[in-house]
Amino acid sequence: MLVKEVQHETDYQVGIQVRKILHIDMDAFFASVEQRDFPALRDRPVVVGGDPNSRGVVAAASYEARRYGIHSAMPSAVAVRRCPHAVFRKPRFEIYKSVSAEIREIFYRYTDLVEPLSLDEAYLDVTRNRVRCPSATRLAHEIRHAIRTETGLTASAGVAANKFLAKMASGQNKPDGLTVITPEESEHFLEQLPIGEFHGVGKATREKMQSLGIYTGSDLKQWHEADLVRHFGKSGHRYYHIVRGRDDREVKPDRIRKSVGKETTFSEDLSDLELLQEIIAELAGKVAASLDRHGVSGKTITLKVRYRNFETVTRSVTLQNHVRDQTTLARVASNLLKETEAGQRQVRLLGVTVSSLDTHFSQLGEQLEIDFRRHA
Repeated sequence: MLVKEVQHETDYQVGIQVRKILHIDMDAFFASVEQRDFPALRDRPVVVGGDPNSRGVVAAASYEARRYGIHSAMPSAVAVRRCPHAVFRKPRFEIYKSVSAEIREIFYRYTDLVEPLSLDEAYLDVTRNRVRCPSATRLAHEIRHAIRTETGLTASAGVAANKFLAKMASGQNKPDGLTVITPEESEHFLEQLPIGEFHGVGKATREKMQSLGIYTGSDLKQWHEADLVRHFGKSGHRYYHIVRGRDDREVKPDRIRKSVGKETTFSEDLSDLELLQEIIAELAGKVAASLDRHGVSGKTITLKVRYRNFETVTRSVTLQNHVRDQTTLARVASNLLKETEAGQRQVRLLGVTVSSLDTHFSQLGEQLEIDFRRHA
């Protein structure tokens, strides 16, 4: 197979414009969050979903559970028959949403062109990016590393010239994989791919295609566009183009920022309150500089604390007036630290955010930071 994990820099040409698209897909997201938050569940088959004794369905399954043929949308009663010793967990959607928001903040450090598809996957256009890195492959490495370091979870990534190929690539080396499909490799990859593995080809369409003798991408490629449209309606146009690696869809962001913040993850967990207060002052200074640079102020100040076991808490206060000076931000955030268990418990991350801004924030470009240089 020509699709592989690569380390080199890669450019992609679509028409006359170079495009670099990432598809980031979290690995067994809901189940992985449960295994992270409850260490006793690690390496065990975990199923997130409804009660197996009722009419519930599976929302997510860990990779240990998938070995028994358990998958999402399967009735929970079927899942428990396939793996009687599986651990069933009720979904904690508020937790999943919170973790998803953290992951998206990582994406926005690199580009504003982020198109979330769900809580656990998104497209990123990194053709032009905030860190001015010419290599989409390197950016994918960095993003996956940041996700693992800051959330304790793994993600798989696909790198390609367009959204369809990037989506196909991200599923090739799961879990915790990185796959690049170059323009030179794309046609061969698609030709040998079973038709049921094409993104957007569901069970009914697969069966219809197979009844017409279409079992692989190579078979599909033999069909004229008009014939595909006759059999599959408007979708026929899409099938004709994607089997040739063509997809001109843009990454469409749907986000308006309403806050500015900075956070740092420590290379070693900290419990020294004096040092934590110093770090808060540093973060407050960076936030103040960002607010001042853009001429905005905020009323709500939030302190984020992540403990050693990845438990995350936030403490917020809303002031009567808008502020943006470092002294006030540092003082308020330091007081909020006293409302946490920092000092009694080791801390791996601190963050300071200002929201309730006095002007529209959609034009601002400040992102959260990660600093791996901090040592205890």
